[in-house]
This record gives sequence, C-alpha cells and structure tokens, in this order.
Amino acid sequence: MADNGALFYDNPEVFATYLARRNQPTSANDTLELPVLRELLPAVTDADILDLGCGDASLAHELCASGARSYLGIDGSAQMVKLASQQLKALALARVEQGYIEDPSHYREQAYDLVISRLAFHYLESIETVIRQIYLTLRPGGQLVFSAEHPVITSHQLSIKQGSNRQDWVVDRYFATGRRQFKWMGAEVIKYHHTLEDYFQALKRAGFSVEDLRESRPKPELFKDRKLLERRSRVPLYLLMKARKL
Repeated sequence: MADNGALFYDNPEVFATYLARRNQPTSANDTLELPVLRELLPAVTDADILDLGCGDASLAHELCASGARSYLGIDGSAQMVKLASQQLKALALARVEQGYIEDPSHYREQAYDLVISRLAFHYLESIETVIRQIYLTLRPGGQLVFSAEHPVITSHQLSIKQGSNRQDWVVDRYFATGRRQFKWMGAEVIKYHHTLEDYFQALKRAGFSVEDLRESRPKPELFKDRKLLERRSRVPLYLLMKARKL
C-alpha cells in the first residue's frame, strides 16, 4: 500500500534511508535545491516566518540567526516533528507543530511576513487551495518562496531502475496532472504531478506577483565529482519560485 507524504516518512525504514541520504555531502538537496533557495530568500530581519512541510526544520537556526522575529514549522510526519523539536530545543524563537499543511487552521490572516515550503508541494493534491491560504496568511508585501520536485520528474518515472542510478528520463503524461504512485527509498509513496503552468497560474489566481522562477541549475563550484555534475546537468530536479503578496 502506498502512503501519502506524512505517513511515508513515518515508516522507520524510509526515515532511516532519508536521513542517510540527506546527510551525504553530495545530496541533491544541499547541492542543487538549498543554494538556489538561499538566493531567493529575502532579508528576514524582524520577520515572522511560516515553514510548510518543514521536515527537520534545518533552516530555522539560519533564519533566526539572520534576525527573524519568529519561526513556526509545520509538518505532517510525527518522526520529522520529533527530530525538528530536538534540534530546536535551544532556539527560543522557533517552534514546530505536527499538522497537515492543507489544514486551514494554520493560516491566520496577515500573520506572517514570509512563508517557505521546501519540497512539499508535490505531495499536495490541490496546490491552488494551499496557495490561496498562504496569500491570506501573509501580510501586504509578504513573500512566498517554495521548492518542489520539477514537473519533468513528477510526470513519469518509468525509466527508474531500482538499485541503480537512472540513465534516462522519460517525460510522459505531462498534462495528465494528479496522483502518481512511485517506488522510492524502498517503499511506495503517493505524489501529485502539477505542471509548471499549474504552479504559475495558482500563484496568479491567488493574487501573487511572481518575482522569480529557477530550475536548480547546478553550480560547478559545488561539485568535486565532474561525472556527478554532468549527470545533474542533464535534467532539472527541482522547481523554485518566489512570489509577493501585493
């Protein structure tokens, strides 16, 4: 049986595999997604920040050290929330709560200056609903910065061979958006495919002004392994966008 994002990460074997991958110095998160995310983040001095799908809340220390007034992380996985809470014990400005990011109770009107979401939107059946709630909870001029698995990745995974690195990428059923079931980290997980147009239009319809769009282009200086750099340069793994509430 396939699990949704939260239950998937509460699988002990999956969680252990995830931590092992994330702690590798060559992880795609640290070499592709995070460097671009940092470029998109605005100054956070005196900002109230909401982090949706915060995982282990690894950004909290960095944001609070940069002057944030408060940080709240939301994640549906009990395992992730437990890990995040342990890491935030010494950080008085930050806290984390377990909950689904689709839950409207998280979105108090005009409560935040910045909303961040890292690699969570591809677990949402309706990005439009969540993006409207984000618009509601931001103060005027507030910003949303998010990353997601790139639509060319979520569209189709027929070419994956378990136990080996993928050598080709098939983009198929691109405009057939919706539920996908993938074998990943030794278990079945449910993700939702949204096109690039879907993300843009959801932001536009909510009232956002889209300020930037990035596709996690590899930075050569972050790769000691030239072959890995070449492989990471073949297709975009992540989509990142920045939008402002007018």
